This record gives sequence, C-alpha cells and structure tokens, in this order.
Amino acid sequence: MDCNCNEELGDQAQRGALIALLCINAAMFVVEFFAGWISDSTALIADSMDMLADTLVYAVSLYAVGRSIYAKIHAARLSGLLQIILGLGVAVDVIRRFLVGSEPESEYMIIVGLIALVANVICLSIIAKHRKGEIHMRASWIFSKNDVIANVGVIGAGVLVSALASPLPDLIIGLIISVLVIRGGVSILRDAKNEAVQQSKS
Repeated sequence: MDCNCNEELGDQAQRGALIALLCINAAMFVVEFFAGWISDSTALIADSMDMLADTLVYAVSLYAVGRSIYAKIHAARLSGLLQIILGLGVAVDVIRRFLVGSEPESEYMIIVGLIALVANVICLSIIAKHRKGEIHMRASWIFSKNDVIANVGVIGAGVLVSALASPLPDLIIGLIISVLVIRGGVSILRDAKNEAVQQSKS
C-alpha cells in the first residue's frame, strides 16, 4: 500500500524548523526593538524590524508547508513583499533620524547585537538543511543569512559609535540593513517568479 511517509516526515521537519525560527525571531524582535528605543539606536531598531519581517516570513512559510507548489510560490511572494515594505519603512526612519538627530548608546548596541548574533547563528543552523529545499524554505534561508550579516553590522556600528563619538555609524548601518532587507525581498520575488515559470512549463 502506497503512502506519503517521506513527504509527511519532510513536512514535519519543515514545521519544526519554522516554529523554532518563528519563536526565536519574535522574541528577538521584542528585545531589539525596546533596546533600540531605549538606546536611541537606528541600527538596533532596523535589525528589530528585520526580525519582525522574518517572523512574518516564517509564519507565512509555516502556512505553506504541506500545501501545493502554487501555495508555496504565493507564500514566497508575500514574504518578499513584506520584506520590501518593512525595509522601506526602516529606510524612512533612518532618514528621519538623520534630519532630527540621534544619540545612540554604543553599549546597548554591542551587547544586544551579540545576543541577536547568537540567536541568528542558531536560526541559521536550524534552517541550513532546508536551504536547497522548496521555495518557501529557500526564502527562510536567505533571510536568516542576511540576519547574521546585519547583526555583525550592528556590533561594528556600536564599536564605531563609541570610538568616534558620532551617531553616523549607527545611521549608516541602519540604512545598510534596510537595503539588505529590501534586497532579500527582491531576491525571493525573483526566485518565486522563476519557480512559477518552471511550473507553467511542466
């Protein structure tokens, strides 16, 4: 008697990975947002928005597990759009802070950045086995990889803010993070488009 045992096991593995990623990113969003608000750090707030975007991505991807390939393509598209919207929001906040001024506290940036880096390395290790899997899981891999880069940037910005006694490194890293988020969104939209084309030909 035929069964879809392997497929069901694969779906369970995907769900388990995505639930873990969702919980970690949701927790770090709260931590980084409040730390960024208290420390007046654009980079931390930008990274918290990245965490929020990823939380939404993982929620959408979790919905897509076990569904049709077209549902997964739509989920990837929605994930990409969410990333782009939040990335643009971060860019607007960076410009606002550049105009009105800010006084980021480097200690918060470095400590919270290190905590976020550890969290995202854990996320990266969880999603690594799915990085060449279905499109919604590839999207999760792209965003987790970008998170690690962003965290290193936040830590570097904290060091530079302290060394230079200037808010500019914080603003610059915040803008770079927003570009990373937008770029990741565009990348997954392109991937979703290619996947849809391949499906239409098959």
